[in-house]
Amino acid sequence: MISTDIIEQFKKEETPLYYYDLPLLRETISTAKAAADQWGYHIHYAIKANANPRILKEISALGLGADCVSGLEIEQAVDHGFKSKAIVFAGVGKTDKEIRIALNQNITAFNVESWEELGVIGAIAKEMNKQAPIALRINPNIDAKTHHYITTGLDENKFGIPMNELEGCITYIRENPTSLALVGLHFHIGSQITDWHVFKRLCLKVNEWNAWFIEKGIVVPILNLGGGLGINYENPEGEPIVDFVAFFAIFGQFLEPRPEQQIHFELGRSLVANCGNLISRVLYIKNGVNKNFAILDAGMTELLRPALYQAYHQIDCLAPSNKQVEQITPYDVVGPICESSDCFGKNVLLPKLVRGNLLAIRSAGAYGEVMSSRYNLRQALNYYFKE
Repeated sequence: MISTDIIEQFKKEETPLYYYDLPLLRETISTAKAAADQWGYHIHYAIKANANPRILKEISALGLGADCVSGLEIEQAVDHGFKSKAIVFAGVGKTDKEIRIALNQNITAFNVESWEELGVIGAIAKEMNKQAPIALRINPNIDAKTHHYITTGLDENKFGIPMNELEGCITYIRENPTSLALVGLHFHIGSQITDWHVFKRLCLKVNEWNAWFIEKGIVVPILNLGGGLGINYENPEGEPIVDFVAFFAIFGQFLEPRPEQQIHFELGRSLVANCGNLISRVLYIKNGVNKNFAILDAGMTELLRPALYQAYHQIDCLAPSNKQVEQITPYDVVGPICESSDCFGKNVLLPKLVRGNLLAIRSAGAYGEVMSSRYNLRQALNYYFKE
């Protein structure tokens, strides 16, 4: 719940702005870390979810590692307190420059996604007299049952090394011991997964692949299970922090690692989503024949998820009058961008709105600010942090 004093402060601020509840962020991270520690698991924060400098400093201070998907993310992670030895580098399109950045930082592992990528990393490492730690990303062909844009674990997806290339990758690593070291296996099946049976299926697949490698005499030090844990977008007040204890218990029950193998995770959304809210003012009310439109000063340039994924975010009117509350009205809540897709929600039931009302678009701490753009030459974002 956003307190009255903070709402009064918003009235003085220029909107749109991102409001971050840092006490909730700290509680979420601490809860996740405590649950992981019970099993001896390691968490890398997926920086792609939110790269706000203040957020990065808070998370690194609480002792998590970092999951990066670009060279700049690696540099930002190090600059904001993450230890290089707790950084993993993922992504299907690592550039030569980014590979050099990662090698110079002596990161935990490159999550390698193709035979050709492995060869490029090996060649650059040899040139730099470095040994690149490699985690082979295997596509387990598991349907995460989420939006097709955020499903990553199927054979049809671009992610992961095809099965017919694995033997060649293993041989190449063995033939180049001074420049390459196989340190792990990496799996990631998608995002916003709320059906936890999916994670059980992932465990069973990882067990099969781990056994396959062990049969070849290879016991990798790290099994990286990726992330993908979803949040409750429909009820962020009722469930501000996901049940990390139950989540990690699934892996504790069904995963069968060797005693010497470390288990790593790459969590993003579940750590930061609910600490962030996009605050926007109502510019105009437009009552149509079949629709009532609430036109905001925030748009898809500030929060792209509804336009890109048709994603749901709860929308609340902040401090409406009693008279407004008595007249609940359906609105299409839209932004000012010159695109028909610039819509945050259709037929959203809200108190009868007037120009100047403040709205909070909830659970926007993940894939919100970080995906914002200057399309239509929009102004730079503003921020407000609850300390």
